Amino acid sequence: MTTTLRIVHNTGFTYSNLVSDSFNEIRMSPLYTPQQLIRERNVSITPRPWSTEYIDYWGTHVTAFELHEPHDQLLVRVSTTLDVEASVSEQTTMTLEEVTEFHDRWNEFLELSRTVDPGDDLAQRAASIAANSATVDEIALRICSMIYEDMTYSPGATEVSSVASDAWENRQGVCQDYSHLVVGALRYLGIPARYVSGYVMPRKEVQVGETVSGESHAWVQWFNGDWFSYDPTNDCIPGEHHVMVGQGREYNDVVPLRGMFSGGSGSEMFVSVNMTKVR
Repeated sequence: MTTTLRIVHNTGFTYSNLVSDSFNEIRMSPLYTPQQLIRERNVSITPRPWSTEYIDYWGTHVTAFELHEPHDQLLVRVSTTLDVEASVSEQTTMTLEEVTEFHDRWNEFLELSRTVDPGDDLAQRAASIAANSATVDEIALRICSMIYEDMTYSPGATEVSSVASDAWENRQGVCQDYSHLVVGALRYLGIPARYVSGYVMPRKEVQVGETVSGESHAWVQWFNGDWFSYDPTNDCIPGEHHVMVGQGREYNDVVPLRGMFSGGSGSEMFVSVNMTKVR
């Protein structure tokens, strides 16, 4: 099934006083993938800066830009219209022993950084699941379901700088935390796993032509001979309402808007995402 969506992501900063220079990167443009056909994309930045575009090391589309004039606000608007097909992720019979043959190739997706380190309790539970499961997919799916059942989705319970082990200790978090927990648990077992950023339609019953307040979202992929996508926050395989933007080791690799400025004393960030079902 194919769905056509229009996504408008507005974000930026309001500065407490005039800043003289700012340097920024945005990762807000959906990727071309076998499941995503980009029909139209427009990136608008106010004030108008010098800018360049490139694909980063992890495969995410980046717009980098600089402003060298006094400004008290920065507004970024990325509008994308695209066709999205449901995921074609398929389970395989790959085992934990067999996946070790790919450790050298995917070693960067095996790193247990402080951000994704699951902590002793979750690591032990993941090891117990692995001991009683036959394949990589069976292990990963059971870990996702366990985290989904034990965690409570709670906006405001964590921050973008929070680490997985703290979210697990409190059993509360948002999609970023769910994804970091799964990534960390899988890497602890030796299964290459990566973090995916994107958007998700908040409900499936949206009518054609209807615009709703969308959400930035995160999910995971693990290696089973190919990359298998899964949304642990909703305990499901991503469908035609999931739009992939970036991929990396963890959230810090795919931050939607990141930058620095000089000449000012503070800033406040604003964000809105609107999604329209075109057909």
